[in-house]
Amino acid sequence: MVVVHGRNRERADRVAEEAGKEGGRVQVAVGDLTDDAQAQAVAQAADAAFGGIDILINNAGGAAGKQQQDWLGTTPEVWAATYQTNVVSAVRLIRHFIPQMKQRGWGRIIQLASASATQPLPFSLPDYQASKAAVVNFTVGLAKFLGGTGITVNTITPGTILTPALERTFRDWARARNWGEDWEEVERRAVGEMFPNPSGRVGRIEDIAAMAAFIASPLAGFVNGANIRVDGGRVPTIN
Repeated sequence: MVVVHGRNRERADRVAEEAGKEGGRVQVAVGDLTDDAQAQAVAQAADAAFGGIDILINNAGGAAGKQQQDWLGTTPEVWAATYQTNVVSAVRLIRHFIPQMKQRGWGRIIQLASASATQPLPFSLPDYQASKAAVVNFTVGLAKFLGGTGITVNTITPGTILTPALERTFRDWARARNWGEDWEEVERRAVGEMFPNPSGRVGRIEDIAAMAAFIASPLAGFVNGANIRVDGGRVPTIN
């Protein structure tokens, strides 16, 4: 049983329809998590759908400003909006669902961060990168706060993942650099010249989904307060 959240009803329904093809029951909850009232309505809709939530995956997020904005181009208002989107939105849902998880003595809270949280880039999106670092930080604090309750709290940190937006960006680069149209060649060149990693490719959505499924399962009961990188080895740190 899954509740799909989104800000756009049509897109959320499309995801729910695809998920439903795999079996099980899927419901949709629509609302903007940066707004207190809408976040509360989303949480209540999730409760009403199945009588409570055992696993919360905080994946809503993004940058409030434009992709090319650097430190001087990112205003304080954009910083605040991005923090609302990536940090406070997750906090709203966490605060709602923790009591029922504690009552049942079991729960999973999983955040989605970014490789740029621990390896920030110099040329764009300082607000986004800092907000994702905050997510990594509060995950550890929350795991300690919930010690002994049966609830684990972890972060998944994706590297460069193939989404429709990333493919459009790579193809734009390919046209500008005369790499051709063959996707395998475009990916190889983009990874080699822009986002190098030892695996030699960008990740797929399925790579992230597989890690989320593992952390959400009873098999990961001793994984807690962790920041798990799924980035092909892009971030050159030992943790």
